[in-house]
Amino acid sequence: MRYEPPLAGHVPERERHVRSLLESGRREQARHAFDAVLRDGPNRVDPRWNRTTVLIHRALLALRLDRMRAAVELVAEGWTELDSPEPGTRPAAETLSVLGHVVEGIGHHESALELMALSVRIARDDGDDNTLAHCLTREGTCRMLRATGDPDTAAADFTTAHEQLEEAIRRGRRSELMRRRAIVADARALAGLGQPEAAADRARQALQLDPSGGDRYTVSLANWAFATAARQREAREDARTYASRALAAAEQIRDTTLMVSCSLDLARICEELHDPVGEAAALRRTVRANQFVADMFREGLGQALEQRRVAVQAQRTASAARAAASRDSLTGLLNRRGLEHRAPALLALGEQQARQSWLVLLDVDGFKDINDRAGHSAGDLALQQVASLVRNECRSEDLACRWAGDEFVLLLLDNAEEDRGAGPAVAERVRRVVAEHDWGLVLGSRTRPPTVSIGVAAGLPRLQELFAAADGALYRAKAAGRNRVEVERAAER
Repeated sequence: MRYEPPLAGHVPERERHVRSLLESGRREQARHAFDAVLRDGPNRVDPRWNRTTVLIHRALLALRLDRMRAAVELVAEGWTELDSPEPGTRPAAETLSVLGHVVEGIGHHESALELMALSVRIARDDGDDNTLAHCLTREGTCRMLRATGDPDTAAADFTTAHEQLEEAIRRGRRSELMRRRAIVADARALAGLGQPEAAADRARQALQLDPSGGDRYTVSLANWAFATAARQREAREDARTYASRALAAAEQIRDTTLMVSCSLDLARICEELHDPVGEAAALRRTVRANQFVADMFREGLGQALEQRRVAVQAQRTASAARAAASRDSLTGLLNRRGLEHRAPALLALGEQQARQSWLVLLDVDGFKDINDRAGHSAGDLALQQVASLVRNECRSEDLACRWAGDEFVLLLLDNAEEDRGAGPAVAERVRRVVAEHDWGLVLGSRTRPPTVSIGVAAGLPRLQELFAAADGALYRAKAAGRNRVEVERAAER
């Protein structure tokens, strides 16, 4: 029997113990525990665990413990392992995601986002909710942090971060730590979007999931969100208190990104309060945090990572090109070729597990009117919004496709243990969220907001028969007045 590695996102107990010590601010104990991990050889990994994932996690621990030489060796070794043929999608997604986190930690935000975005695409294709939730959390957090320091991209990055973190919270039911991290990062993203009450609620929710207060990262980010929300309400004394707490927690775990961000915010708040002493002290702490990052560069970690990045660029480009051939460039969903390539495996799985196959075919009502009245750019934005709404109603194993123009397709299976009605249920959810969506920002007030008409079919696991039956149901939905769902069972021969 072939051995299946543990789920990506899981690492051996000793590594998790080191991480726990770091997150609670016990650095000296974490150093001793990490030394024990490396005593048998830094690159030796128990074969029960995925080697690439463990090595990159160790590199992250080494980075946080100022072990630059060990970090370089572990990153290089882990990345080399990832280059080997077919490392497996889950380990590849998790490794690229954590590697992006390492790169972000030394200030290479653009390279970090490239790695994290690639990890999300791989995890989404793999179909495991837990892996996808981890990767979404890291990319969403990275985008949120970039937004706090770059006014030019802040609105777009905060919005994307909020969407990714919300999806991570919804999908990440198996990891309490990951869920807490997604919730607290979303708190800061909501604050950045100018929603102080929602941000404070999210931050309180994250802290309630850590009643002992041992996760200093969560404590830091939650207090940063509180500080930003208080500042937006012009409660600057409260904002200064929260920002001070956020910075103290970040310094305990020596998270340089948080240290720089929180100290700069604290300095701005002190300036608004006409507190020059507090402002100067906060700026000195900013300088110390930046100096620590500079020291890491002098150790050569940045150069080593860049060399490895160049070495695998050709492989990454080829992988991205293969993925792009199956994806719609406008919406990011599968295109017709991608659906036709992946549908047989999903339909075969349904037949093997006695699960009903459903095809959901939807058409955007009045799309020509949108293009005519608001312009093709607005039409493209509307299609992107519809695609996002459709994706949010899907499970990770469902196949979502932009079939052509303003037509979209969902291919999904019932859960074997539940009522055999997943197709109509998903279709009605999609119809409702599109109808209730706020289209004002995209289309303005002079264009009629879009709705969708949907045809649903179930039957034998053959794409052609399912599509023909769903097309007939869609025709009935259009003829009956639009913005409705019609269901038809495909003929069984």
